[in-house]
Amino acid sequence: MAEETILETRGLTKEFKGFVAVKGVDLSVKRGTIHALIGPNGAGKTTCFNLLTHFLTPTRGKIYFKGQEITGSRPSSIARMGLVRSFQISAVFPHLTVLENVRIALQRKGGHSFDFWRAQGTLTKLNARAEALIDAVGLSGFAATQAVELAYGRKRALEIATTLALDPEMMLLDEPTAGMTHADVDRIAALIKKVAVDRTVLMVEHNLSVVSTLSDHITVLARGEILAQGDYATVSKNPDVIQAYLGAGHA
Repeated sequence: MAEETILETRGLTKEFKGFVAVKGVDLSVKRGTIHALIGPNGAGKTTCFNLLTHFLTPTRGKIYFKGQEITGSRPSSIARMGLVRSFQISAVFPHLTVLENVRIALQRKGGHSFDFWRAQGTLTKLNARAEALIDAVGLSGFAATQAVELAYGRKRALEIATTLALDPEMMLLDEPTAGMTHADVDRIAALIKKVAVDRTVLMVEHNLSVVSTLSDHITVLARGEILAQGDYATVSKNPDVIQAYLGAGHA
């Protein structure tokens, strides 16, 4: 099962007024793996993510999820199929509590985006599932805390909880540890490993320590093209990869 391809792109290309941000990318993500998309700044990583979830439309190329072509599909349709981009689709409201945020995300899974206008009884039915998700991401002591009061790392954990509420088969994480302290990085890395046990994760990540610890497979982008692919031991020794990072001022 782990060898089955869950997400695939063929010749994925995005041009902006003559500038080619992503060029002919053939990406293959195996089900049940953590797959990292890395590269120096300007490599096209975030553009790739935007293409996969159709926040951007490809200039050329095709995208397949679970064997079905999703090129041209609406972001909401892609999310309903089970491909969810965390930190973009997650519903985090700063002045609602952790519990309220996760409960609203659970309502979205049921197709009711505005259940917070309904009777309180409708919402409390979701408490058990919401509390289980809150516990799963290590926020059990913060259920009554407003999201705005959470430390940065815990806010990211809440965003992962709201994404998990949509019960995705595959999660796209866009720089999940960016701007975090060392302790928060360790906490979120452990959380990613935990949630990846029964789903597929594709992540853009700059922290190479996190990449080396978590990733089963790595795709390196440079100037919008695939530079190298393989496990961390393979790509980290690739002379082209070393040059791309050092040449861009990265370690």
